[in-house]
Amino acid sequence: MNATTIMPTLVLAADPAGGSSNNLLTTLQGLVGPLIGCSIAFFVIFSLSIVIWTFRDIRSRTQDFLTQILATVLVAVFNVGGLFIYMILRPRQTLAEIYERQLEEESLLAEMTERQTCTNCHARIEGDFQVCPSCGQKLKRPCPKCERLLELRWTFCPYCATHLTGGAPPMQNMPGVPSMQPPSGMPMGGPVTGNRY
Repeated sequence: MNATTIMPTLVLAADPAGGSSNNLLTTLQGLVGPLIGCSIAFFVIFSLSIVIWTFRDIRSRTQDFLTQILATVLVAVFNVGGLFIYMILRPRQTLAEIYERQLEEESLLAEMTERQTCTNCHARIEGDFQVCPSCGQKLKRPCPKCERLLELRWTFCPYCATHLTGGAPPMQNMPGVPSMQPPSGMPMGGPVTGNRY
């Protein structure tokens, strides 16, 4: 065999392998463009999303417009690094959390101020005291029928509907309140005391 017949045989033997590598290289080159495009699109969308998240988060934490703009620009310029800086420097509580804490404090304060005091000496008293332990001021009175403590100004016991003082009698059609009828045999004006003549 001479050299001229060996050379075409080598070229033919190498040609099938060269064709498959060219196909693989062409396929990879075709995939690189879309992969780079997808990567760039992901990076842009991710950057926009963290900027929008930062803006929403800082708006929920402060009403200062300058602080909101600075935090948003920080994340827009430095991307993930800016987000880490923002997470370190942002206010600890949201405005809603601050509002809830203020409501809790106000309710505790209102509860403390609702504690009753004596009208005479302003000493603290409990709801079941009949007299003030400091000055002796009468605070409540027991109902003569059910013996529950009642306010001094009440005309009727709200628990047993007893008429307490000589005020106006209850209305006849009031449900749950017994009518104040005089005992039988007694005139409407009450018992007669003394001689009329």
